[in-house]
Amino acid sequence: MARSGMKESHDSLPLEPVTLPATVVNGRCLIRETDGIRTVVVSGIPVAHYATSDKVAEALWIVQGIEGGWLKPVEVVSALGISRATVFRNGCRYASDGAEGLVGKKKGPKGARLGAQRETAIRKWHSAGKSAYEMASKLGISHHTVISAMHRMGLSVAAPCRKQECLTLVMPEPVPTALVVEEELRAENLPPAAGPSEPSAPEREATEAGPAAMTLDTDPSDRSVDRSLAAMGLLEDAAPLFAPGASVPKAGVLLAMPAVVASGVYESAKDAYKSLGPAFYGLRTMLTVLAMLALLRVKRAENLKEYDPAELGRVLGLDRVPEVKTLRRKLGELTEPPEALEAFLSDTLKRRVAARNEAMGYLYVDGHVRVYSGKEDLPKAHVARMRLSMPATQEVWVNDAEGQPLFFVTQEAHPQLVSALPKVLEQVRGLVGERRVTVVFDRGGWSPTLFEKMYGSGFDVLTYRKGTADPVAEADFREVEVPGTGGRQTMWLHEAEVTPLGPDGFWMRQVTRLKDGHQTQILTTVEGVPAIEVAVRMFDRWRQENFFKYMRQEYAIDALVEHGVEKADATRLVPNPARKAVEVDLRKARADVTRLEAALGAAALDNDEGRRPTMRGFKIATGAGIGIPLREARERVERLVAKRNALPERVPVGSVKSEVVRLPGKRKRLTDAIKMLAYQAESDLVAQVAPFYKRNLDEGHRLVLAALQSAADIEVTDRELRVTLAPQSSPHRSRAIAELCRVLDDTGTRFPGTNLRLRYAVRMPAEG
Repeated sequence: MARSGMKESHDSLPLEPVTLPATVVNGRCLIRETDGIRTVVVSGIPVAHYATSDKVAEALWIVQGIEGGWLKPVEVVSALGISRATVFRNGCRYASDGAEGLVGKKKGPKGARLGAQRETAIRKWHSAGKSAYEMASKLGISHHTVISAMHRMGLSVAAPCRKQECLTLVMPEPVPTALVVEEELRAENLPPAAGPSEPSAPEREATEAGPAAMTLDTDPSDRSVDRSLAAMGLLEDAAPLFAPGASVPKAGVLLAMPAVVASGVYESAKDAYKSLGPAFYGLRTMLTVLAMLALLRVKRAENLKEYDPAELGRVLGLDRVPEVKTLRRKLGELTEPPEALEAFLSDTLKRRVAARNEAMGYLYVDGHVRVYSGKEDLPKAHVARMRLSMPATQEVWVNDAEGQPLFFVTQEAHPQLVSALPKVLEQVRGLVGERRVTVVFDRGGWSPTLFEKMYGSGFDVLTYRKGTADPVAEADFREVEVPGTGGRQTMWLHEAEVTPLGPDGFWMRQVTRLKDGHQTQILTTVEGVPAIEVAVRMFDRWRQENFFKYMRQEYAIDALVEHGVEKADATRLVPNPARKAVEVDLRKARADVTRLEAALGAAALDNDEGRRPTMRGFKIATGAGIGIPLREARERVERLVAKRNALPERVPVGSVKSEVVRLPGKRKRLTDAIKMLAYQAESDLVAQVAPFYKRNLDEGHRLVLAALQSAADIEVTDRELRVTLAPQSSPHRSRAIAELCRVLDDTGTRFPGTNLRLRYAVRMPAEG
């Protein structure tokens, strides 16, 4: 009641005449300001008197005026120029805590934010020239926190990439022709220009490394300028820009960069794609990102959500790695058009074959079934490791003599290896030329007719014998030492010549191994090779099986890359389901005939000849129960045979299914190719560290994987990118990786897109 009465009394009072300077809030309220003091007058009565710097007093009369009804928020916002959010926030504080709620709390840290010890360390490191990134890594905090502390302590913050050369984006001037140059020299009365001078050593190194990418950014953690240029269509790829730092997570993956560069993948991609168009994540950057993610065991695009994008970006010279949606979009760009993708894969494969020409003498071929657990109607295949028939996609892989992958062919359906081999061998012939190659495969490719054709077209065969064979007498076996084992391993072998197609057919060598009483027959057309090498090469086929297992577990080659399906070939022939249904009925009818014939025979054996001495009497006695049903069963078999023979054995799959689909293959081919590249790079590192690590055969891949996952210090100079790995789990493993670093240093590899030569080292653990 008192408040409403006040409102009426205010309304009844006349408005005081306005004398300048004054600010009119509404018809009843005005504000006078003199010498930094404000007076709030409502209907001629002063209600507030405060200094302009006293924001608490100002907020108090505003919220009281709004509650009193003689002031509206929009009026005070217009008169004083404060935000509506501030008015609303002050009203909430006043309603909850009264006038005390309008007194703001002290801003900033209550004392030293990082503590005296950390701030002392920052001052010490700052005087030593350490960057904010290095300090943050040592303290285990964000570099933004370190920068804020340096500003608070009055320390200068140096540019984080002060040592790396940042190339300015300058449009090249047109080069004058020789005729123009000569005329200009003649006009100046100068002697003719001499020939091109010999470039200096640094210039030669830069030329051999290829042109470095250009950037206008100077802070590796802020690439806003390059991103803006890409958005405007002025940049095709982000230049790698590295920041020095200590214990950068996952930086050990840079050990694989020499192997990735040596594979020629960047040159192949440049020839096939030319460019991905204006982009921050361009062609070179995406290839580096995909290869490094595979080596770090980021198996799917969705797994990127589990990592700090800025941390992974520091390893690659980026402010952050692409997000999941960006990575998916880039995969789509790399698979379109399909001709560019196939050209890229083909050229990469040719480079791999040329680099490993000595390992092309033996090629291992085997099928791999990729199980599908979705809802789409896909053809089924037998999954040997699960002993089940499941929807799946089947591929035929080709590995070299050392078990390293070369390429794979995705099958339209699920043919046997014997029917898939001819097309695979055509592609092999295009890669190796006229060279004679031995193809190693399991019993799935058994076909003596195919063996004869392969032998005539320049391929030797090495496979297991299928079916039964006459055993060899154990007395005929001889013990043979396995090469390279120093006599520690031996085999009991027997060799003979056989003709799988008959006495006058195609001949082959048969090498039989005896182990624990079991005989294993191996057939081959290879001549001039000892039997022990034939056996060792055949049993080395398990390298390919181990490769499949390793790739499933470590690289997830069976994982789906994209969802959905695409249309498949509807003209592909499949077994006729109608004929299959008739054959089921035919088997049942023949089973009935067999059962009735057995019953008739048993009845004849038990016939009482004294009562039924003639066949006529026997038939009359058994006709209703056996004879008539038997004749009907035989007639049913004849009808079903005629019906089955009238149906074709195979029909187009489109006549059986309303929609014929398959899993999309283009992105899968690309990602599997990148994973193969990563596995090859990893295997190359294993081979390089082998002389320095005794347990390399058993632990080589684990050792290299641990090194790739290690943290490392990054130091950047104008010519080098120095990577110093953290100590490994034991001194002897650290020493082995240190020797590997020395080998990698000798390659002189430069990080793609820069003129920075990679240098490697390991921070050895303290002794004792």
